[in-house]
Amino acid sequence: MDAITPYKEILQMYWEKVTGFVNARCEGLEPWQLIGLTFSSTLASVWLHGFLCQPESLTSRTKKQFFKLLRKMPFVGTIIQKKIDEALNDVTSSLSFLKDEREYIKALPEQGMSQPEVLQKMKEYSSKGDVRWQDGKVSGTVYSGEEKLTHLLVKVYEEFAWSNPLHPDIFPGLRKMEAEVVRIACTLFHGGPKSCGAMTSGGTESILMACKAYRDLAYERGIKQPEMLVPVSAHAAFDKAAHYFGMKLIQIPLTKAMEVDVQAMRRAISRNTAMLVCSAPQFPHGIMDPIEEVAELAVKYKIPFHVDACLGGFLIAFMDKAGFPLKRPFDFRVEGVTSISADTHKYGYAPKGSSVVLYSDKEFRKYQFFIAPDWQGGIYASPSVAGSRPGGIIAACWATLLHIGESGYVEATKRIIKTARFLESELRKIDSIFIFGKPEVSVLSIGSDTFDIYRLSNFLAAKGWNLNVLQFPPSIHLCITQLHTKPGVAEQFLKDVRDSIQDIMKDLNAKTTGMGAIYGMAQSVPDRSLVAEISQAYLDGLYSTDVLSTEKHMNGSPSHH
Repeated sequence: MDAITPYKEILQMYWEKVTGFVNARCEGLEPWQLIGLTFSSTLASVWLHGFLCQPESLTSRTKKQFFKLLRKMPFVGTIIQKKIDEALNDVTSSLSFLKDEREYIKALPEQGMSQPEVLQKMKEYSSKGDVRWQDGKVSGTVYSGEEKLTHLLVKVYEEFAWSNPLHPDIFPGLRKMEAEVVRIACTLFHGGPKSCGAMTSGGTESILMACKAYRDLAYERGIKQPEMLVPVSAHAAFDKAAHYFGMKLIQIPLTKAMEVDVQAMRRAISRNTAMLVCSAPQFPHGIMDPIEEVAELAVKYKIPFHVDACLGGFLIAFMDKAGFPLKRPFDFRVEGVTSISADTHKYGYAPKGSSVVLYSDKEFRKYQFFIAPDWQGGIYASPSVAGSRPGGIIAACWATLLHIGESGYVEATKRIIKTARFLESELRKIDSIFIFGKPEVSVLSIGSDTFDIYRLSNFLAAKGWNLNVLQFPPSIHLCITQLHTKPGVAEQFLKDVRDSIQDIMKDLNAKTTGMGAIYGMAQSVPDRSLVAEISQAYLDGLYSTDVLSTEKHMNGSPSHH
């Protein structure tokens, strides 16, 4: 006790000085004034805390407010709006799915159409468009398309067309199918006896569910403003989850190898961190993030860790047996990985509308569920976003997994990875273009330091190819599927790339047009709200029933695209 006595005296001395200073400042003030000052300062502190501590950063909000005020200025605002209108017109006229439409059905037919009439109309609609995915000229999108598998799926869907997993007592077989799909996926990703999961409508919902689960877990742990640490290359579904669930998304930069910077992620961890994220592989460049290293952070700081394998999950799970072992593990074998999302409707070859989100333990999954115990309609409980769900899709997914089997997936993986490695090797030999990073799976991202890479996208589009256009940095990518493993498809792609580059090099200063020009313009606009506004034109176009008449010429294309 004697040892701390001097410290107590020092503290008491400072305390007396502070209280003396405060009392001197308040001398002459009446009680109501003191109460008023206390009340107003408390309100000001609460407001300041709310202003500074929001999911969106202060810098981002300040920029938005600045550009908002700028657009309200009489002269400047008029010029900006004019440019926006021009960009909106360019976007609308570039939407290939709106062209050549001369009429729309806008009301129910007075008399119902016969089945042959409906089927004839359906054939008319299914034949629309210039792009034939069956020829293997589309990036991703359709991952199998095998005719025999299609016939099986149609038969299975027919059997379960009216089923709904919301009613397991009425459709017990469907419940069993869904449970088996989840368990098969858990086994595939080396989950332990406590591993579990749920089926969802796709990768976005799988990611949303994981984020919702970790947000609610963070709330329970006393974190009032949960944050997720996400690589800049991670899927935009994490941005959507942050927006929907009121979480703060902190983007982590990449290394030169296009992998997430682990040290930057470590520095970003705080008491508000609710989850860490990695991709296996990421969508833009097909690069595997260093999952083991991030998992070490997750274990050290006791933070949930989600691995997004939506794109390539059902490839990387079979690569070892296919003879293409990955450099690093990625699944539940890695201590610290608490959840995985993987799309059965991509390289699982199930029909669109099915994915799985998996957890290492039921203790995590319970936070995903939604339960309303006091509803007048009864106790309402649902495992994911939707209430009613299409049982036919679940049944078709189950049938796909059983029909293809492990050997089928291994063989498909072998063909796809072999094709991807061949294409990568040949593309790296072409002058004036390069491949981003060292992709291990099925995505090849192409860039150029010599010409505008979007011109290559336009030239290839004119030759019938449909690639993904990327930004930050400008690039295009090809996601290889079973369709690209058909004889001659990969060789044709290489020929068309070489021929297109040869034409581009003849005039390096030619102006980029079409969607390539729009992407180029979008990256240079500092006000990202303008880009969002222009993007809305695309979304509006999806539901348009207006007839368009204008056509735009696209650089590299002899006709409209």
